[in-house]
Amino acid sequence: MSDVDPTLKPPLAVIAASLRAERVRAGLSLTEVARRARIAKSTLSQLESGTGNPSLETLWALCVALEIPFSRLLASSRPPVQVLRAGEGPAIGSAQSDYRATLLAASPPGARRDLYSIAAEPGPQRSSAPHMPGIVEHVVIGAGRALVGTADEPVELYPGDYISYPADVPHVFRALESGTRAILVSEHS
Repeated sequence: MSDVDPTLKPPLAVIAASLRAERVRAGLSLTEVARRARIAKSTLSQLESGTGNPSLETLWALCVALEIPFSRLLASSRPPVQVLRAGEGPAIGSAQSDYRATLLAASPPGARRDLYSIAAEPGPQRSSAPHMPGIVEHVVIGAGRALVGTADEPVELYPGDYISYPADVPHVFRALESGTRAILVSEHS
C-alpha cells in the first residue's frame, strides 16, 4: 500500500514455528495439510522453514486446513499491558488486493475473538473463502468507505458504520476510497 511502510514484513519465524506446531498437534503430514489447503507441498515446507512470502489467502487456507483461528499463526506471548503504535504488529498482505491485516490482539485462552486493524485501498476486492464453521466477523469502518459482508450481499459502509456477518461463507472487503481503515473482530467458537 502506498502509505504503509514497505519494510513491514510478516513475522516469518513466528508463522513457521506456529505452522509446524499446529501441524504436529493435528498429527498431519506436510502432504496432507498442503492437500487440504490446496497449496503446493513445497510452499508449506518453505513456510515451515521460515522462508517464502506468505499471502493472507495462503495463511487462511492453512488455518482452515488445520482448523485453527488465524491469530494462532501470528500470536506470541504478550505482556498484561500492551500498546501497539500505528504501523506496529504482525501484518499480512493480500495477494488479491491492496489490503493488509494487522493482528492487534489474539484471543487469550478461554476467549473467542481476535482483533485486527485493516488498511485497504481501492482496486480489486479482498474475497475470502469460508473460514471454519461458526466464525462471525464484526467490522467498524474508521476512515474511508468500503463494501463489506457476505459475497452475495455486501453492504456499503461509511466511517462509524458497523456490520456483522457469518465468515463461514464467502465474504468480501472492497475499499471504495483511498485511506480506508477498519477494525475487524473475528469471533470463533
